[in-house]
Amino acid sequence: MGFGALIIGDEIIRGKREDKHFARSREILARRGLMLDWVLYAGDDRPRLTETLRRTMAGQDVVFSFGGIGVTPDDHTRQAAAAAAGVALLLHPDAETDIRARMAELKQQVTPARLELGTFPAGSRIIPNPFNRIPGFSYGNHHFVPGFPQMAWPMVEWVLDQYYHDRFHQQREVEAAIIVWDGHEGLLLDLMVAIERDFRGVKIFSLPAVHSETVAAHIELGVRGLPEQVAPAMAVIEAEVARRGLSFQRK
Repeated sequence: MGFGALIIGDEIIRGKREDKHFARSREILARRGLMLDWVLYAGDDRPRLTETLRRTMAGQDVVFSFGGIGVTPDDHTRQAAAAAAGVALLLHPDAETDIRARMAELKQQVTPARLELGTFPAGSRIIPNPFNRIPGFSYGNHHFVPGFPQMAWPMVEWVLDQYYHDRFHQQREVEAAIIVWDGHEGLLLDLMVAIERDFRGVKIFSLPAVHSETVAAHIELGVRGLPEQVAPAMAVIEAEVARRGLSFQRK
């Protein structure tokens, strides 16, 4: 089980708005010792959203979906989620209570359109919205929040604290790396392949940087994995880089 983010909206795909959910999701998870495994972006297209959600619902990942849960013609997420799950959209009683309470606070009429904001796939649970009391919803391990950051981010934190607190700070993955000066990936490719072959479960990475006025050409070469594997893998990397006559420094 990993964590994924589905970020929805034509305004993001077409560049009218800059996405902020990706970076903040990583931060929110990292504060709890968790990490984001993947992110998908999608426009306001109901068939594509339905197919995407059908695929993610078939897996085990926890998915946070941002955007498209309103009632305007370009909002399709609630309907797509219901279609993907194969269930009906129903007015959730707790959502109705919150919506009616919010309208009473504003001294506004409760209209069918406003109640539609509380129609979620049958079997959903609500996600409280501390900003304006118009809730999001959870269906299985999928959690649907508005696209507005000031609403979405506290709602994501609530979901994590409510449902996944037993997983906080349980991941043991660590990372270590060196900076290899004046090297290039072609010189080290066989070493990278050997490390992943000899240290099963370790993932190697290499991030090259080209020469500029302020930075010399170099490669950040490192591994991620369990602590008991990362340390010996890095020892092999450092010894082999030195043997090849390349200078390096630890990060």
